[in-house]
Amino acid sequence: MQVMFGDLLKTLLDPAPTRLPEPDARLALAALLVRVARSDGDYAEVEIARIDKVLARQYGIGPFEAAKLRRDAEELESQAPDTVRFTRAIKDAVAYEDRQSVMEQLWEVVLADGARDDEEDSLLRMVANFLGVNDRDSALARQRVERRL
Repeated sequence: MQVMFGDLLKTLLDPAPTRLPEPDARLALAALLVRVARSDGDYAEVEIARIDKVLARQYGIGPFEAAKLRRDAEELESQAPDTVRFTRAIKDAVAYEDRQSVMEQLWEVVLADGARDDEEDSLLRMVANFLGVNDRDSALARQRVERRL
């Protein structure tokens, strides 16, 4: 597993990274979800459960596979130096319309604990910018999630 993370981190840190293969793109998205959940210093069970639910739905996988992907993402997130790398990998791999869906997934995790934190809001603004999603579309993504929750 360490070799896989090392290779993925190397790819993410490359100044001119290549497009990530599907398993790595999944892991990058999962790690971004973990980073957002951890941003307020309280990585709550409800956020962990929401990440698993989002990953299972996004990738059509079962709960055990989703939990494994999240655990791998927790390890990767703890080793990755910055958020830019994850967002760049996702931006390069995902069409704009699908990046709006990524923003919805991120908002699902942020709102899972019933509270919006300044650190989370700040990180989501930065992530939206890095993903090339404008403020309006990010706000609309948040509103769609709020209506569903």
